[in-house]
Amino acid sequence: MQPHPGKLPAMNSPATAPTLPQCVVNCAVYRNGERTDISLDHISDALAIDDGSFVWVGLYEPEETLLDKLQEEFGLHDLAIEDAQHAHQRPKIEAYGNSLFLAVHTAQLLDGHVRFGETHAFVGPRFLVTVRHGASLSYRHVRARFEREPELLAQGPAFALYGILDFIVDNYQPIVNEFRDELNTLEHDIFAAEFRRDTIVKLYELKKELTQLRLAVAPLQDILAQLTRTPMTQVTDEAKLYFRDVLDHVVRLNDAIDTLREMLSAAMSVNLSLVTINQGEVVKKLAGWAALLAAPTLVASWYGMNFKFMPEIEGKYSYAILIGGVATVCFALYRYLKKVRWL
Repeated sequence: MQPHPGKLPAMNSPATAPTLPQCVVNCAVYRNGERTDISLDHISDALAIDDGSFVWVGLYEPEETLLDKLQEEFGLHDLAIEDAQHAHQRPKIEAYGNSLFLAVHTAQLLDGHVRFGETHAFVGPRFLVTVRHGASLSYRHVRARFEREPELLAQGPAFALYGILDFIVDNYQPIVNEFRDELNTLEHDIFAAEFRRDTIVKLYELKKELTQLRLAVAPLQDILAQLTRTPMTQVTDEAKLYFRDVLDHVVRLNDAIDTLREMLSAAMSVNLSLVTINQGEVVKKLAGWAALLAAPTLVASWYGMNFKFMPEIEGKYSYAILIGGVATVCFALYRYLKKVRWL
C-alpha cells in the first residue's frame, strides 16, 4: 500500500521497521530533532514534505546498484557517484549544484599498525549521505550523540556533517598519542649499550605511518577552511562556528604530527651516528691490539732469519733478555694505548 502524498508512515516500532540492505547502516528522517526510520523507497517522499526535516543515510561499502538508487532519490551528480564507488580518492570537497561532495580519510590503530579507510559524504539542504570504505568506525555514536541533543540535530544536515568530521578528527588523536609513546620507548633503545637492528626498523615504520597519517590529516585543513569561509547554501553561519572548532583541532593535530616526524628524523640520524661511532671504537680497539702484537711479531721475525753470525744467539742470557725486552715494549705500548683510549 502506497503512502498518502505528503505524509510518511510511522516506522519506529519494531513491527513496522523497514527492511534495509545489509550495507545500509542507517536510513532515517529527522524532524525537529526526532528520528523516524524509513526505507530507501520513502526517501523521495520524505524530501517532498517541506517541513524542515532532513534525511540521513549511512552506508558501508555499498554496491553500485545501491548508489544508483540513491542518486535517483537525491538527484546526485554522476561524477560524485563515480567517486563514491571507488575507495581511492584524495581528501577533497567539491560542489555540485545544491549539494556538496566530501572525501576524507579515516584511521584506526589495529594490532599496532594504522589502517586507513575513507568516508565520502553527500550534503544537501535536506539530506546527508555517508559512504564508508575500509577501516572506518561506525557513526552510530555520532547519531546517538545528536539524538541526545535534538536542538543541534534540528539545525539540519550541516550539523550532522560537523559531528562526523569531529568524530573522525577525534579518532586521530589516540593514534598520535600512541606514536608519541612509542617514540619515547624507542629513544631509550637508541641509547642502549648494544645496537639492535630492529630499533632502526621500528623507527622507519613509525615514520612511514606518520607520513601516511599526515597525508590524511593535512588536507582536512583546506576542506574545513572552505566550509568555514566560503559562502555555501548547505552550511549555515551557525554551523560554520562548529566547523571552525574542528579546524582548530586539525591544525593542532597536524602540528603535533610534524613535530613527531622531525623528532623521528632526528632519532634516526642519532641512531645512525651512534652506530658509526660504535664501529669507529671497534676499529680503534682492533688497531690498538694489532699495534700491541706488532712488537713481538717483529722480534720473532727478526730472529727467524737464517743468518749464521748473530752474536746474541750464543749468549747465555740472550733468551731471558729477549723475553724481558719484548715484555717491556709490549707493556709500554699497552699503557700508551690505554691512555689514548685505543684499548
